[in-house]
Amino acid sequence: MQSTEPSPAPLVMLERVSKRFANGPLALQEMSLTIGAHDFVSFLGPSGCGKSTALRLIAGLTAPSAGALRWPSAPMTEAKGTNRDLGFVFQEPTLMPWATVFDNVWLPLRLAGVARDAANGTVREALAMVGLTKFASVYPRELSGGMKMRVSIARALVTHPRLLLMDEPFAALDEMTRTKLNNDLLSIWREHRFTVIFVTHSVYESVYLSNRIIVMAPRPGRVIDEIRIDEPYPRHTSDFHVSSRYNDHVKRVQRALHGTMIGVAVDH
Repeated sequence: MQSTEPSPAPLVMLERVSKRFANGPLALQEMSLTIGAHDFVSFLGPSGCGKSTALRLIAGLTAPSAGALRWPSAPMTEAKGTNRDLGFVFQEPTLMPWATVFDNVWLPLRLAGVARDAANGTVREALAMVGLTKFASVYPRELSGGMKMRVSIARALVTHPRLLLMDEPFAALDEMTRTKLNNDLLSIWREHRFTVIFVTHSVYESVYLSNRIIVMAPRPGRVIDEIRIDEPYPRHTSDFHVSSRYNDHVKRVQRALHGTMIGVAVDH
């Protein structure tokens, strides 16, 4: 079994990062956090706590109002949303309806100047990762919601990023599809050893997936607690999700999440 301990090498560091939007409230306040190589970190909290804002700051899609983001390991320095070391999966698949599955996955490489023929092997490798090898020539309208999300994940992974950002990617899916995608995501993460930052509203999902959970409080968004899930991977083969240990972790996280309502950390 794989240890839950992350690599000691930091991948990205947030140093007292704040974000205030124009003519708006303070969305994020002095967030300090280090994400290590091969971490699986979930941002958990109520709506309006700045989870997605933090993700977009890390992606370079918006700039902090105060504080700094540091990328100790080149070439992530000054990373932007177009950086091929970074992949982003949104809550909605946002696929191009006029393009085949292959061409949707090819898009990041095409934008980077990689010709379709030259990208063929890489695109098919990404499709194989998510179990869509036979669907390369299919159009999005022919796919289920879960399959569309698999295409979105393949598109994010086609550049072999070191950091995968996921903004509530499975929230709209049914429970069985969500569970299957959780397990598939963990398998891909363990095999390819990239880092994941995963935004979710689900305590159960965060405990099942993560080795670290960052609990956030709203108004303004800030980190109120960090909880380590010291359980080995793979988790789907160890009956972790039906174990007393899993329930104990869920209760700890629920207590911490309850603490967001009063703005204090909870003793575990």
